[in-house]
Amino acid sequence: MHNSNGVPFPIGKLSILLAVLQDHEWRQVVEQDLTSKGFRFTIGRVGAMDMIKVVAAIETAAKNNRIIDSEQYREVHALYHAIIEAIQSVGRGVVQFGEILRTVGLTFSIVRGEMTGTVLHEGEWIAVCVYGTIGAPKKGFEHEAIGFGFNHI
Repeated sequence: MHNSNGVPFPIGKLSILLAVLQDHEWRQVVEQDLTSKGFRFTIGRVGAMDMIKVVAAIETAAKNNRIIDSEQYREVHALYHAIIEAIQSVGRGVVQFGEILRTVGLTFSIVRGEMTGTVLHEGEWIAVCVYGTIGAPKKGFEHEAIGFGFNHI
């Protein structure tokens, strides 16, 4: 995917599109672009009142889909920081859900690869995007939210 000037979309923007377009036909276009660029990626869903369950679901998906090597501390650590950054955005800086009677229903995407741009960035980066709803644990009492985290591996 490219912008109107022909510049390819960066890894972060692609992770956001992947999460937001989870049920849209354009998701296939994003996935094809990620694959053609050699990125590793996955998408999943989690609903919980406990932040630890959200972190665990995203981390498990990353390990099971070989986005990260669970035996490499730096990879697990980079993922953890990207997850926490994304969750902080959803919670508006407050990383607690169930304790204050809030629940989340999120689609998440994880994308790993080299960052493109005019400046050479060594190594790989990991982007985590979470998109969905947050609110009281009652249908109709929630609103949309999005969070994004980005870290080098």
